[in-house]
Parts: sequence; structure tokens; C-alpha cells
Amino acid sequence: MKTTFKDIPVIPTSQEFLDIVLSRTQRRLPTQIRAGFKISRIRSFYTRKVKYTAETFGDRLGATLEAFPKLNDIHPFHRDLLNTLYDADHFRISLGQLSTAKSLIEAVARDYVRLLKYGQSLYQCKQLKRAALGRMATITKRLKDPLVYLEQVRQHLGRLPSIDPNTRTLLICGYPNVGKSSFLKSVSRADVDVQPYAFTTKSLFVGHFDYKMLRFQAIDTPGILDHPLEEMNTIEMQSITAIAHLRSAIMYFMDLSEQCGYSVAAQIALFHSIKPLFSNKVVYVVINKIDVTRPEDLDAETQEQLQGMLKSGEVEMLQLSCTTTEGVMNVRNAVCDRLLAVRNAEKLKAGTNSSGEPNGRLGDLLRRIHVAQPIGGVTREVFIPDAAKNKIRYEKDDPNRPQLERDIEEENGGAGVYNINLRKNYLLENDDWKEDRVPEVFDGKNVYDYIDPEIEAKLAALEEEEEKLEAEGYYASDDDLEDVEEAEIRYKAELIREKRILIRNENKMRKSLKNRAVIPRSAKAVKLSKMNAHLESLGHDTSSLAVRARSQSRGRSTARGRSEADGDAMDVDTPKSGMSAFERAKSRGRSQSTNRRDDGVTDEVARTKAERLQKLGQKKMNRFARQGEADRHTTGSLVKHLVTGKRGMGKTSRR
Repeated sequence: MKTTFKDIPVIPTSQEFLDIVLSRTQRRLPTQIRAGFKISRIRSFYTRKVKYTAETFGDRLGATLEAFPKLNDIHPFHRDLLNTLYDADHFRISLGQLSTAKSLIEAVARDYVRLLKYGQSLYQCKQLKRAALGRMATITKRLKDPLVYLEQVRQHLGRLPSIDPNTRTLLICGYPNVGKSSFLKSVSRADVDVQPYAFTTKSLFVGHFDYKMLRFQAIDTPGILDHPLEEMNTIEMQSITAIAHLRSAIMYFMDLSEQCGYSVAAQIALFHSIKPLFSNKVVYVVINKIDVTRPEDLDAETQEQLQGMLKSGEVEMLQLSCTTTEGVMNVRNAVCDRLLAVRNAEKLKAGTNSSGEPNGRLGDLLRRIHVAQPIGGVTREVFIPDAAKNKIRYEKDDPNRPQLERDIEEENGGAGVYNINLRKNYLLENDDWKEDRVPEVFDGKNVYDYIDPEIEAKLAALEEEEEKLEAEGYYASDDDLEDVEEAEIRYKAELIREKRILIRNENKMRKSLKNRAVIPRSAKAVKLSKMNAHLESLGHDTSSLAVRARSQSRGRSTARGRSEADGDAMDVDTPKSGMSAFERAKSRGRSQSTNRRDDGVTDEVARTKAERLQKLGQKKMNRFARQGEADRHTTGSLVKHLVTGKRGMGKTSRR
């Protein structure tokens, strides 16, 4: 995975950090509170401010901590590079101070929220809020040095090249001024500063190029001098870190002309000094500036020392000249080819276990491949049929050439007229069978899988056996038994269906009448004796009920008869002559006004009990009554549109 540090956000100073948080708190939260408000509302107002400020501090500090890389989670190359450039201990301490400040701010918020719960006045709550925000601001101001240091680290990390530790990499190293940057500029698109003096390159530079449709990265490292590791400076330690941790092809550049200012012996000594870092890597010794001096021009002793670098067999020598571009591309291609071969071999090796058997991705691939071998160790020789050997070569101008289907098509009218017969080459016992219409696939199955030459004889034997069994009565008893069982099953199934329908209808009725009274769809006559019995069971006196019912019945009939005799029955507005007001009232069929206080109550005890239950039920409603639309409402003393809203742009020092 490619590691980039350009996405780390800007780290503000302590004062800017404080302004950002307090300004956001002021903008996002309400800003007005009055002494006349309830104390619970005042407490919640200032508690919200303290909590929101602490959360904003925590979010900002947490985002800063998450943005910086964790040294234990990144590649060893990047971890050592950070240690070389910025001192890992200092880096950890700075991040630790931010984490500690976040915890302290959360603790301050918890303490003051606990105190605000017991605030007795607006002034006391406001002072507690000021004290909480002041302590948070003091903790933030103590982060002045860590924030400045982390901002410098962020700026420097953003300028570092994006190096992928796991991709195909060419690592260029050697003494200063031996042509490393010139080679990188020749093979890639990197804009490297090339100068004729030493230590031009002070940091790692990366260039990219494509070879065989694959992307490669070439890394130019600063020059290294031959002295102990403890004495190397930061520039040289970048090169050592890259050589030690990156999976790459090492290209050790040498200048045999000694124009770089260092002798050949010193360059050979440096190679042997850093050779332990080359373990398990592809190593090349690249001789640069061959337009000035070639290896053949050296004395015998120096040539022997140069060949001693190649004794192990793992190191190869290549020659080029960046000035004349002689051999530059050949060197690049040779290194890339060997690097690809080594990486592929490592992948295949990683796919085998300790005993050499394939596993993993390689094992999955090899298990899919099956090579058939003859049984018994028989060797199959190459055989070419005689028909293939004696086949005549097709020549268009030869009259004895073999006739192709294309020639037959031209003789019979050409394309669109001639229709090829695909059945003419069928190998059948009788040529007349070639035109038979036999389906190849029937019902999704291959017809030829079911063709049996003895099918007719087998069918005749089967039919004969069936007739014999039927004549012996083999199937009769089974059929009768099956019919009886089937009839019984059908009868039981019908009963089950009827029972299920009844249950479903009953449930529907019960569900539909769950919250409604059962009311008949039409008025039905009820006997007077039945009504009397029901009312007496409830404790009512029915002595005057029969008399009242008979009198109302006679009144309705009398009124109805008189109206018919007097005139038009529909003339309801005209008073009837000879009918009193009492009779007209009784003829309407409505009951006289009754005392609702005593209706439905059997005696005085039951009525008293009903009134007591009514008062108990109303008591809870009265106790939990709330302000309604009919209650008086006094508006605020200040004009709302003149005093509400947020403050405008201005100084923030008043906080």
C-alpha cells in the first residue's frame, strides 16, 4: 500500500486553536439567558456550553492525532525515515501531549458539569462556565511547542516523495558525484537537480518509468561516505534506511575516472562496508563515465580488486555513460528483467510449504492443471496418419486439385443460392438414412443417450409381462385398496376445509366486533315479558313499565287515527284539532325529560359510589393540568425583533 503524508491537515497554533473552538461555540449555541428564567433552564444553558466546548476541543485534538501516522502501523522504511528526520521519541512525546490534553479537557468538563448541576443562580452558573472554559484554554496554551513542532513535521512530510515500499524498485546508491542523479534523469521523468559537485542531492528523489507494460520506480539516494554508521549525518542515514528496508534492485554506481573526488579503492571499500545491507536483494555494480575510463584501462591490481566484488556470483557488472547515453537503456532493461525474474521466483517459492509441495495461490493454480500420462510407463511416440502425409496441396490453378465446398458453391449458383448439405458426410450403414429427421435434443436431453438397438424386443417382453400380471389379478387388489384410502383421505380433507372456513369466519366476526357493540341491522320486536325479566335481574322496578308501554301504544294509535281523519297526514305544521299538547308529545314516541343524575342507578348507595369514583378519576387530570389556549399569557418585556439574533463581526477579546 502506498503511504502518502500529503493529506495531513494544517496544525494551527495554540492561540488559533483556541479562537477556532471558542468562536465555533459562540456561533453554534444560544447566546441569551435571563435571570428570570427557571434555574433548571439556566443550568442546562451553561452546561451545554461547557459540554460543547469540551467536545469541540476533543474532536479537533482527536482529528490531529488520527491524521499523523502511527509508528507501529507503518512500513519499517517509513518508520526509520521518520526517526532519522524528526527523532521518533520527540514525535511520540508531542502526540502524547496532545492526547493528555484531550483527556484533561474531558476531565475538566466532567467536573464542572457536576458543579453546574447545583448552581443556585445565573451569576454562579456563569462563573462556573467561565472557570471551565478558562481551564480548557490554559491547557490548550500549554500545547504551544508541540503544535508548532507537529506543524513543521507536517510541512516536511508533505514535501517527501511518495515511495511505495512493495512495488518494483531500482535503488541507486554510491559515493557523491558519481552520476546517480544523471542516470535517474535519463531513465525517468523525475526533475532532479544535476550539478558537477558533490552532495547535490540532499534527500530521496523518486522517478517513475514503464517497462514491459509495468510501472517501475527508481530512487536516487544521497551520497554516502565510508565511515562508521554512528558518524553518518541525516542525509547519509536516508540512504542507509532506503537500502536496508526497501525490496529493490541495488545499483551501486562507481566512477573509475575518479572525477568525483574519491579513489577507486575508497569506492570498493564503501561497497564492502555496506554489503551486509544488500542481503536477499539483486545487486549490480554500475561503472559510469566509461567515455573517460573503462575497467580495461585500470592497472592489474585495481582490476583484481574490482573482480573481487563479483566473486560471490550474486553481483553483476554493467557499464554506461550518462554523458553520451551509451548503454543507459541497456543497463535499465537488464536490471528490470532480472528484478522481474527474481520477484516471480519469490512468488512461486512463497506458494510452497517446507517440504516443497505447492500451497496457497500456486497450489490452487497447479491443482487445476492435470497432465495425463500413459499407465504402466508406456511411451507414446509421435504418429502422423498416412492420409495427412499424402494429402494433396491445394492449388487454385491445378485442375486435379481437391474440390472444396467453396468450389461446389460457385458451380451451383454462388452464395445465397447454394445451400450446403451438412448430412452428406454422415457415416451410416445405409445412405438413405442421412436425410432422416431425428432430433438431437428432446426435452433438454440428448436423444442419442437413450437409443438402444434392442429396444423393441425389450418393450415386447415388458408388455407381455404386464398382460400376464393383469390377467392374474396382481393389480386388482391394489387398485381397490387405493381407491378406498383415497376416498377416505378426500372425505377427511373436505371436513378439514369446512372446519377451517368456519374458524376463519368466526375469527373475522370476533375481530370486527372487538371494539363495537353488537347492534342489529334492523329493529326487531322484543316481548314485554322478556324485557321485564331482564330489568328485574338488574334490580329495576318494572311495575309501571307495562302501564307506560300500553298508554304510549294507545296514544300513537289515537293520534294516527285522528290525523288520518282530519286531513293530510303530511301536514305536520298544522295543529290537530281536538288533540291536547300532552297527547301530541306522547305521540312523538320520545320519552319525557328524565333526571340523568338518578338514571341507571338502583339505589342511593350505588349513586354515591358512582359520584366518588367520578371525583377520583378527575383528580389526576386536575393535578397534571397544563396551560391551555384559554389561559392568560404575558409576553416578554423586550421587543423580540430588536434584541434577538447573533452578534456581528467584531472583536472577540471580550470573551
